[in-house]
Amino acid sequence: MTNSMSRPELPEHAFRRVAILFSGGPAPGANAVISTAAVSFLRGDIEVLGVLYGYSQLMAYDGQTPLRVGHDYVILDHARLQRTRNTQGIMIGTARANPGASVGAPEHYQDPERVAPLRAVYDALVSLDVDALVSIGGDDTLKTANKLEQFQRTLPAGLPRIRVVHVPKTIDNDYAGIDFTFGYYTAVEVLAAEIRNLLADAESDRSYFMVETMGRSAGWLAYGAAIVSEASLVISVEDIVGEFLEQELVEDHDGTAQRPVMNVDAVVRRIVKTIRVREDSEQKRYGVIVIAEGLAEYLPADRLRGISRDGHGHIAVAEVQLCRMLAELVEAEYASQTGGRRRVKPLQLGYESRCARPHAFDVMLGSQLGVGTYRALVEERLSGVMVSVAGQLSLQYVPFDELIDPQTLVTVVRHIDRASDFHKLARFLETHVNE
Repeated sequence: MTNSMSRPELPEHAFRRVAILFSGGPAPGANAVISTAAVSFLRGDIEVLGVLYGYSQLMAYDGQTPLRVGHDYVILDHARLQRTRNTQGIMIGTARANPGASVGAPEHYQDPERVAPLRAVYDALVSLDVDALVSIGGDDTLKTANKLEQFQRTLPAGLPRIRVVHVPKTIDNDYAGIDFTFGYYTAVEVLAAEIRNLLADAESDRSYFMVETMGRSAGWLAYGAAIVSEASLVISVEDIVGEFLEQELVEDHDGTAQRPVMNVDAVVRRIVKTIRVREDSEQKRYGVIVIAEGLAEYLPADRLRGISRDGHGHIAVAEVQLCRMLAELVEAEYASQTGGRRRVKPLQLGYESRCARPHAFDVMLGSQLGVGTYRALVEERLSGVMVSVAGQLSLQYVPFDELIDPQTLVTVVRHIDRASDFHKLARFLETHVNE
């Protein structure tokens, strides 16, 4: 019987070298994942490379110029990793480079031009004698990990196969397959602290703040920050239903189609209703309205004209200035309804939370996910899985096939269920408005 204070015996394996890569926006707890994953492999006598700046350096590999240590990757050894688990930032850097951008359907794997960036990544890793890749990132990075896994299935027999495991990362917490992503709670606390300061500011001069938080696809971050900070109202993409939802005709490659859009006027009236109830029923002439940036995707086309998009097809939400637009509309609607003036000041929050020092829970969660990459690859001998946890940080390994549509190759967003107790909690605590 194994002593309860003894480390389990190391399993036999054929791994020589593993690469760890982080892609997309930062999240508190990133270094907990990287550090514990690397240490786990090192203790299994497996060398660990930290790929620098996401996929950007690997995609630039030309098959001729060797990748350089210190420029394209670093050696993650015990000396480099000491006391890094609780640190801020990302020790191996990040980027939004997307080698799978041109692959949008299974048949695209047969197109040499479309898969050229994936081949460059594969060739680069093979040139480094890498046996496995640990991918850390959001849903776009999960799609890339899956595409690299699928691309390798098209290679001729006899070529090396690089095992791929993925760790879910997003402060937005909109990942299917896991309850909470590392960095979410730290980000919520940072945003909530900012909003609490704004509440004190608003109270001092009887004004409002329109605060826009990150959360492109779902409202977890906005709702969490609103609950913790005691905000007056929170609105996210999940709330654009009923009277707040309209359909807009748009032209696409197949002709004319309908696109769901936000009824901006109805949303503005709902915000003004909260302001007036606070004044009339609660004798409060100040507050903070929290909105998720993802609402920008639901704006009518005329309000998105000229807005650029990134490599993943997402609009540049910072260019939209959603909170400024809504703040101006709310001021005008309030004046129209009351004949008075209520100042509404717009403010975007987001970057403040992405590299904050991680809280205890995010360090524990990130550490378990990091260790889980070793256990998935070495102990369970898996590939093509996402490392997840459930309950009291019990490890689970979710196949890519369960997370990604096999035809469209896109992931499923996990929205807040409007019938859930989490959603009801925010509605219960905020200013009560009779619809």
